Parts: sequence; structure tokens; C-alpha cells
Amino acid sequence: MKKRHLPFLLLALACLPCLLYAQQPVRESKGFYQFLTDDPNQKPFISDREGIFAANGMVASAHPDASRVGVEVLKKGGNAVDAAVAVKFALAVVHPSAGNIGGGGFMVYRDKDGQNYTLDFREKAPLKSDKDMYLDENGDVVPRLSTLGHLASGVPGSVAGMAEAHRRFGKLPWRELLQPAIDLAEQGTIQTEREARGLNAIKESVQQVNPGTTYFLRPDGQPWKAGDTLRQPDLAQVLRRIQRQGAKGFYRGKVARLLAAEMKSKGIITKKDLKSYEAKWREPIVGDYKNYRIITMPPTSSGGVALMQLLRLVEPYPLKRWGWNADSTVQVMVEAERRVYADRAKFLGDPDFVDVPVQKLISREYLHERWQDFSFAAATDSKAVSGGAIPGYESLETTHYSVVDKDGNAVSITTTLNGGYGSKVIVKGGGFFMNNEMDDFSVKPGVPNMFGLIGNKANAIAPAKRMLSSMTPTIVEKDGKLLMVVGTPGGSTIITSVYQTILNVLEHGMTMQQAVNALKFHHQWLPDKTVFEQGAFTENTINKLQGRGYLLEMQRNTIGRMDCILVLPDGTLEGGSDPRGDDTSVGY
Repeated sequence: MKKRHLPFLLLALACLPCLLYAQQPVRESKGFYQFLTDDPNQKPFISDREGIFAANGMVASAHPDASRVGVEVLKKGGNAVDAAVAVKFALAVVHPSAGNIGGGGFMVYRDKDGQNYTLDFREKAPLKSDKDMYLDENGDVVPRLSTLGHLASGVPGSVAGMAEAHRRFGKLPWRELLQPAIDLAEQGTIQTEREARGLNAIKESVQQVNPGTTYFLRPDGQPWKAGDTLRQPDLAQVLRRIQRQGAKGFYRGKVARLLAAEMKSKGIITKKDLKSYEAKWREPIVGDYKNYRIITMPPTSSGGVALMQLLRLVEPYPLKRWGWNADSTVQVMVEAERRVYADRAKFLGDPDFVDVPVQKLISREYLHERWQDFSFAAATDSKAVSGGAIPGYESLETTHYSVVDKDGNAVSITTTLNGGYGSKVIVKGGGFFMNNEMDDFSVKPGVPNMFGLIGNKANAIAPAKRMLSSMTPTIVEKDGKLLMVVGTPGGSTIITSVYQTILNVLEHGMTMQQAVNALKFHHQWLPDKTVFEQGAFTENTINKLQGRGYLLEMQRNTIGRMDCILVLPDGTLEGGSDPRGDDTSVGY
């Protein structure tokens, strides 16, 4: 045996007991040393964090306090939807950069009997909006107008979404589910180093957009530091109104008046916008990948369509044999991403306003045609790739959480303000951030948004229209049984992070936590480059890909912040939460 193999053999032997316990349900792999390359310099994981295991229920979310709130609900006899509601409002308190009542999102729900449901509570464009509202007199995009300040916000959907989910599937009283968030807001939450750094980073923008505000500033004016306590009494009062009155406590009455007053001088959201907002149940996207069943979000999310396309484009290839992040594996995945993001720009939008050919886009026949110009010899030029031809067709800060209860009900929710802390607008008297989701529209065809995504007419601004999203909450089944609950924040990288995490488990034999820890890469058609986390590719892989014409860009910033759950063969749940953030899995 070669000496360079010895460290991996010892590592594998040390981990063998836990691997034998956790690896059986979805693969034949005998351990993670099999998907390491022979390159001793490769470091496939951002962390050596191990998964959390529990028998009765699991919550994986962006903040330990929110995960604990969810598990306490499960312990009291609440189901997965009850826990999801409680977690959502807790995140609105403890994770102000993305957890929110001023934003929106999507829910994928699979009940214990295998019935699937998807709920769209994405924000809407205000009734006074128009397709040219972010352009100057020359037709050019006004910088930052769609990302910073009052005009950047869409009508929030989070509260309506949670109220509708609870109305249809909740078990415990609504009042009980709001109380933990109220307690956290009133008593205060201890800031982590990451949270303190985030609040300090936005101080200037917050003061610029909200002159004279004291929200989210330390009383003594000093920078926040880890261990400080953030109390939010105004937010607690808003949550109490929602607790007493349900969605009406937000969309009507005092809170609606506060929000409309905040928007009156510089924004366009009105009480009429709030009163007319409704969350909407949509038909899930359900499709097969090999012998697995994928349940994911339809438009207004682009994530489900894109995920099914990505999985089916690489389905014919032996990814397991090639190995994790080997050059051939990376090449077919990148080429799939290139074509899928081009389709996203051309076809995807709000299905209440445009005809989105979902079934055609995810069909194997269509995808086979899209793949005809692929060659292993060289990278495809993105300038030569446009959205596919369909006959008859006319032309970054988010948070995710996953919940599984003791009965096998599963919830996957991704929710967002769009950029970190949204538009930086804080509703006076309410103490919560508003979103900057209007930037997710195509403010001008062909002009990239804050995540570099290109849009077209299908995603143009229109009154009461929902903007396109990359959020990809997803549930995976095997043999008719629940297998995985997955999702992540990350702007345009959401889709590719979910894609890689699923393949890491299904093809490369990783545990849930290993799949989350694994270093990731991303391509989105335009700009024509592949970004990757430091260490994700070996020098050999880099050289081979560059030799075929791929532009690679290593970045020190991380990609994705997954919060996922895997069901093992004996029913045990493995929670995998991302070490890239304060994310935490809690089970019982």
C-alpha cells in the first residue's frame, strides 16, 4: 500500500461505525473515503461537523433558538406544519437579515400519507408599480433603486403564508405557535459573532434609509459584539397583534397603517395592497430521477423547474463512478447549469401572468434536444446558448428550514428578504425590515439583477405580479417513503447548491451532514464563468477544465447554507445544518 493512501485509510477506519449506521438507505458506498480522489491535497469539506440524530422529530434551521422553538412544538404534540409556523416567526426575531415578516417565500409539504402540497407566499408588485419604474428618462436602469430604499419593496407574503399553512394543516392553537417568538423579542436574543458583524455592516445603510432611527443600533452607539442582547419591543407588539388576529393582525389594522405610512412618502405600497394580498396553493412539480421521486416548488419559483432539468440532464452519466467533483462530473453539471439558467431567463415568470411551459421544460425529450451541442472536448460558449425553442411559446439573502415530525410529515420552507436585511427600510413602530424583492423582476430585459441573473419579458414588472425566485425547497422520496428534506439560501446559487447536495447523497454516498459540508461550485449561464469554494477542485481537475476552455474563479466567500434532513433505514432522522453559518439542527 502506498504511504499517501494511509491517512485516508486510517480516517475511514475511524469513521466506519457511524458510516455503517448512517449510509445504508440510498447507496452502496462503504464510506466517504471512496469519493475522495487520489489527490492527497483535496479537502472536500468546509468542516468536519457531524450530523445530529434523533428518533422522533428534527428541525434544521439558520439559528439554534429557532430550531429549539420548533422542536419544543413537536414535543408538545404539534405536527411539522405547527413547528414550521413557530420557527418562521422565531426566525423573524433572531435572524433579522433574512428571517422575516416583511418578506415572503415558498413551502413544500409532504404529509405522512405521501400527499404533496406547495404554497406560494412570494411577495407581489404593488398596484402602483409599472415595468419601467426603475429606468431613467433615457431608459437606463437607475443604480440601487430596486435594491435600496422604499421603492425596492414588494408586498410581503410571510404572515399570510404561515396563516394559510396553519389554517389547512395546523394542529396546535395559533396563539401557542406565536408565543415563543414574542418571548424572544421581548426578552432579547444574544448576538453571535456573525450576527453582530452583520448589524455593524449595515449601520450606515440603515441610517441613510431611516434617518434618526434607533432600530438595530446599540443604545450607546458602539458597535455590536458577540454576547450583546438585542431586544425588539415594537416587533413583539406586532407579533402580539398577529397572535390575536391571525393574518388580519398584519394586513389590516394598526400594523397595516404603520406599513402604509412608512411607504407613503418614498414607496408605493398601500393599505389596498396589503388588504388584497393572498398566499396561493399551487400544483407541485413531481418527477423522477432514476429510482427517486423529487417533489419541489413550481413557478413563481424557478427552482423546481431548474432542479428537475439539472437532475435529468446528468441522469445518463455515471457520476458515482467518475467521483465527486472529478473533472467529468463537474463538466456535465456545469453544462447542465449553463443551459438551465438560459431557459430560466427566457421562460420563467409568474404563472398567473405568463404561460410557463413547465412540463415541456422538464421533459426528457426537450432536454435531449438541449444537450445536442454538448461536447466533452470543449466548454460551450454561453454567448451561443439561449433559451430553448418550444413550439407555440410566445415570448442573496434568504433562509431555509426543514422539519420532520414523529409521524413522518415533512415541511421544506425557504423564505427571504432578498438581499441581506432587504431594502434596509425598517417600519417605524413595527421594528421589522422590509424586503427588496422588486429587484428579482427583470427591471429591464437583458440587464442583470443583484445576483447577476438575466431576465426577460416573462419576468417583467406588472401590478400584483409575483417576481421570479430561485428558492428551491424540495423533498425527496425513495420507494414511496420520505428520504430527504432539503433547501438553502444563496440567491442565484440556491438552485445549484440544492442540486449538488442531493447528488452528494444519492450519487456520492455522503451522509446528510457531509453533503451539506461538501464544498460547492456554481455556474449560471451569464456571466460565463464557474465559481467555486476554495478547495472544491483539485489542481488536476482545474487544469483539465481550463484545458477545455472553462473560466474558473475561486472565491473565499461560501456558497449556500443548507439545512436538511435525511431519513435513515430504521426511521432515524439525521439533521445536517450548514457550518457556513449559525445554522443548527435540533432533534428529540
